[in-house]
Amino acid sequence: MTAMADAGKGADELPFPGFAEALKVWARIGVLSFGGPAAQIALMHREIVEERKWLSEKQYLDALGFCMLLPGPEAMQLATFAGWRLHGVRGGLAAGLLFVLPGAAMVLLLAALYSAFGNVPVVDAVFLGIKAAVVVVVLEALLRVSKRALGTLSHRLIAFAAFAAIFFFSIPFPVVVAVAALWGFIAEPLGVQELAQPAAVRHDWRKTAVTVLSWLVIWWAPLLLLLLSPATGLLWELGMFFSKLAVVTFGGAYAVLAYMAQDVVNAHGWLSAGEMLDGLGLAETTMGPLILVTEFVGFLAAHKHGGFALGLAAAAVTLWATFAPCFLWIFAGAPYIDWIGTQPRLRGALSAITAAVVGVILNLAIWFAIHVFFARIADIDNSLLHFPMPEPTSLDWRVVAMFAVSALLLFRFHWGIAGVLSVAGMLGALTALL
Repeated sequence: MTAMADAGKGADELPFPGFAEALKVWARIGVLSFGGPAAQIALMHREIVEERKWLSEKQYLDALGFCMLLPGPEAMQLATFAGWRLHGVRGGLAAGLLFVLPGAAMVLLLAALYSAFGNVPVVDAVFLGIKAAVVVVVLEALLRVSKRALGTLSHRLIAFAAFAAIFFFSIPFPVVVAVAALWGFIAEPLGVQELAQPAAVRHDWRKTAVTVLSWLVIWWAPLLLLLLSPATGLLWELGMFFSKLAVVTFGGAYAVLAYMAQDVVNAHGWLSAGEMLDGLGLAETTMGPLILVTEFVGFLAAHKHGGFALGLAAAAVTLWATFAPCFLWIFAGAPYIDWIGTQPRLRGALSAITAAVVGVILNLAIWFAIHVFFARIADIDNSLLHFPMPEPTSLDWRVVAMFAVSALLLFRFHWGIAGVLSVAGMLGALTALL
């Protein structure tokens, strides 16, 4: 394991933390990972690249581009890669699990309260304040990533095109990524003077095959055991549904949520449209990946059929089906990221994807801000354009005030994310009390 970690370090000048030290940082990231993938990617960049320099800028951006190509939550997979890079499989497991578990515990608690009492006004108000602060965090993420990913005119044009394609024309994210990758593969190396790169050791494909088979067994064995359970019906359906989502839903959290919401409400009838929207709101305002809404769906669907115990089992099944495949993708693919980084055309494809990611983050930032600042939003939908248009009269001035305070604390006084979120949450609670 030590040899793997040392090999994965990649550069002698980068400090190498002990496992216990890294564990504290992974736990900190997990607790502070509010705001969706944009904010989470920025948080990890600050913690492990800027402040501790455990990964180089190139290593981080190469891994980010790779994770954006995978199905599932890219921020969680990026955390898993960072842990693997430092301490092998145990490091990847620690980083990935600690990224998910704090948010999973919070979503489970809120789902239980929701199923028992419905919406809690004070909690909603606290989350409203956190949402306002999250918009600021996402904007900071956009600035940080764009400074490093948009070094050329070509990359800036790719980012703008990616934003326009998604926001105005609703072009699927996988198509945007594929076009960016193809452009980068063909065009980027032609205009770049390649620097000499150290030879990269290609990973043994037989080890990769063993990794894939091992994680397929880990993923599917618990789900197949559900067939022996007396409550197999609903739990098996949930396990199969979310396992399918884990494989076929490329395009980040919002693409997954779009696919899932339609099937959960219309095809299966597990939740109503209102309950699905409430679940999305809870997931957006808790720490961890947005796809934790799957846990809310599983718990609520099973709670209706069999009470708290079945809801708890369903939450565990949905979490397993959603996140176990993520470890498979990373542990099988991570050893090849450095090799990809030494190939001019593949490097061009990854850098173009990273530039497109900036456009995606801008799209998410605007989408999120619109839904936080405005109570009513109309959809502009014609034969060419499709995008959300807020109603100006529905602007929530409470959110504007909390956004301004959060921006002042983060940009002017350079507060940490935890402090900004705490103040915003307290301001939100104060609005409810008043």
